[in-house]
Amino acid sequence: MIQRITLLLLLSFSFSLQAQDFTQEDAKAVIDTFFEGFHKGDTTLMRSVLLKEVPTYTVYTTPNGEKRLVTGSVDRLLEGIAQRPAEQVWKEELLDYAVQIDGDLAQVWTPYRFYLNGNFSHCGANAFTLIQTNDGWRIQSLIDSRRKGSCEQ
Repeated sequence: MIQRITLLLLLSFSFSLQAQDFTQEDAKAVIDTFFEGFHKGDTTLMRSVLLKEVPTYTVYTTPNGEKRLVTGSVDRLLEGIAQRPAEQVWKEELLDYAVQIDGDLAQVWTPYRFYLNGNFSHCGANAFTLIQTNDGWRIQSLIDSRRKGSCEQ
């Protein structure tokens, strides 16, 4: 009987070691790594927190009021960053993080303001979906909104 209890305790201890809690700070760290690479033009750093294939989407309203959804890929995003002229400075200022986590799934919402060479360009929000993989937490998808006018929503 004592051997069974000891075995059960050891098994439950080993499972609890494997199932370490992913926290809001951990989710923020994934997003911060992505943007550190974005700002430095370091696509290898960005890739370190991405799945191999990541769909990207952008939603916006045209000046004449038409609603648009543009579908892309992380490969196109990374290519654009890699080919960015050295004299261009892109700065995406994240204003907040709203993080929701359920097991192996996390959603991170980050309102932002985007600056090109120090000048305000647009604002919006990013919605990142993160999943836990055998290699750690990775960004599975990204959608952002963009507004040129008021940043107050």
